[in-house]
Amino acid sequence: MKVLVVAERKGTELRRVSLELAAKATQLGDASVVEIGGERYSPLPFVSALAKKVQADAPDLVLLGATQNGRDLGARLAARLGRAYAADVTEIAAQGGSLEITRPMYAGKVRARMRVPLPAVVSIRPGAMRLREGAPAPQVTKIEADAAAEKLTFTKFAAVASGGPEHWNLVEELADALGGAVGASRAVTDAGWRPNEEQVGQTGKTVTPDLYVALGISGAIQHLAGMTSSKVIVAVNKDPDADIFKVADYGVVADVFEFVPAFTEAVKKVRST
Repeated sequence: MKVLVVAERKGTELRRVSLELAAKATQLGDASVVEIGGERYSPLPFVSALAKKVQADAPDLVLLGATQNGRDLGARLAARLGRAYAADVTEIAAQGGSLEITRPMYAGKVRARMRVPLPAVVSIRPGAMRLREGAPAPQVTKIEADAAAEKLTFTKFAAVASGGPEHWNLVEELADALGGAVGASRAVTDAGWRPNEEQVGQTGKTVTPDLYVALGISGAIQHLAGMTSSKVIVAVNKDPDADIFKVADYGVVADVFEFVPAFTEAVKKVRST
């Protein structure tokens, strides 16, 4: 089987999920790895460049990480080339002229085993494939995004006030003040802000602390699966209709960037007395 892996980077380093895919691809068959460069992720230029690569190399299987960009790119590629598509896969094996894959369904309540005909495009959930520590980095071929395929013209990217890894110290300071540990949602780990090992939810850890403080968590059922057994749940979200408030013992409708520093100082003051 001929396998093409589409890699992503976090800064200058390949993302861990890309290394996991490369390792799995070598088990499945003749593997090659590409990354698309030239600009920030943009659907049309990226899918156009990747489609040309796939048409030229004719791989039986294209693997992408089930990240925010990977899920978007994989679905677009499969639709453009008329290939079978499976998303958010946790297990994959070759079986004759097809694939046998496993993926969660119904908010993780069941694991579905499916047979996918080749050629196919598959996105793999980060952390689902084993990665041998110390394994050599794969050889990566870079292809340029097809700028001619872009229908929109960007004049500039403007920074907006929003969450990001630069604000993570606020969470860590609160955890230190409470004498607790830090966890993360899947959106945070998918964005590469925190390692997969810190993810709480159906695809991460299940935790049962005496106190669980949910900061900016919407309350998706996948996240709730990993923390609803906590003894006391405190939720902070600026959306008063957020689902997290349905399971919280205490709810605070506030901007986490304003609430967390004030709450941290209050905790420190109480603990110092």
